[in-house]
Amino acid sequence: MTRTLRDRTRTAPAVLLAVLGLLLGAAACSTGEAAPGAPAASATAATADPDRIEALPDTPAPRLPVTVPSADGRQVTVTSADRIIPLNGSLAELVFSLGLGDRAVARDVSTTFEQAAKLPVITQAHEVSAEGVLSLHPTVVLADRSTGPAEAVDQIRAAGVPLIVLDDAKKLDDVGPRIDRVAAALGVPEAGARLKERTQRQIADVQAQLPAAGATRPKVAFLYLRGSASVFLLGGPDSGAPSLIEAAGGEDAGTAAHLTGDFTPLTSEALVKAAPDAILVMTKGLESVGGVDGLLHLPGVAQTPAGLDRRIIAVDDGRLLSYGPRTPEVLRDLATQLHRDAE
Repeated sequence: MTRTLRDRTRTAPAVLLAVLGLLLGAAACSTGEAAPGAPAASATAATADPDRIEALPDTPAPRLPVTVPSADGRQVTVTSADRIIPLNGSLAELVFSLGLGDRAVARDVSTTFEQAAKLPVITQAHEVSAEGVLSLHPTVVLADRSTGPAEAVDQIRAAGVPLIVLDDAKKLDDVGPRIDRVAAALGVPEAGARLKERTQRQIADVQAQLPAAGATRPKVAFLYLRGSASVFLLGGPDSGAPSLIEAAGGEDAGTAAHLTGDFTPLTSEALVKAAPDAILVMTKGLESVGGVDGLLHLPGVAQTPAGLDRRIIAVDDGRLLSYGPRTPEVLRDLATQLHRDAE
């Protein structure tokens, strides 16, 4: 889950904050199955091994100690990578992809891939339990700017545990630097270089197979949906989705409609103005509104070109906005669904 969605819960009304916080955690535990009630031709969830990580073939040996910058302005020295705790799914994906998954001793709720399934969960929704982290005696903790509460982060650091904060990844250009920084913090920069090269090559391979861009690209609206909490949001330029949509050969409908920021409440007026040719959703979000049929009952959806054609693209929650080694899979899934439906 991106920082923007979690930040939104901090400014929501109290009841919505509590409910949405729980749903954000549940949403991350996606099964990757197609949404109930969604016809196969209308919405297809990603199916390219969505719950497994492809680790580098050779297990690297960390060279430590290292001192690395943290995104919150600190310099952090790591002396051991024997017991790693990544505090979100994207960071866990990187640890396992680098070949260091056997050193991970815990996970958060958004870490849903198969290899991490047996690790203890040390977050509730996306709030970190300092006591839970410290009870596992980590030698290094990886976090991002949305990790909280701040008191928990301070408590972990006060116990003497090296904790490195990374900037949030919200576009394709963030993938390479994020791999570099995690690899450097864990003392495996050469493995990081190999993983970055593999990931960038795979992204380039996907883009090379896209059909030639025509005079206009299909407009894609990213909707964040949590039906049980009546949370329906339309993504804007800072939602984290535009970079993927554009790389897949589409145009972000929210940006084209001159929305600002990350998300805006979904209204008939906003969606009709965006006029998307396709709608992108997370799988669990689609399930939460009752599949494609339920989605078409939301304000304005049925009146858009996407709604009229039932062109709904569903991608697994845990992968869509991770911006890491599985991003090539996400991009391929998105491009395949977008351009197949456009034929």
